[in-house]
Amino acid sequence: MFTLKVSGMTCGGCINAVTRAVQAQDPQAQVQADLATQLVTLETTLTPELAAELITDAGFPVLQ
Repeated sequence: MFTLKVSGMTCGGCINAVTRAVQAQDPQAQVQADLATQLVTLETTLTPELAAELITDAGFPVLQ
């Protein structure tokens, strides 16, 4: 499990887009996002780097 700081999430639709991006590569992934803190917590077999790339490609830049 790991947490990423993701910018640009403003609504439930954004959370769904982030979730779909991760679950496209790992259908069993658990994704929890907090709009207030812009943090996404992932329980997945993906590496943090790959998850960050997938989320960024979905239009939500991952901050370092």
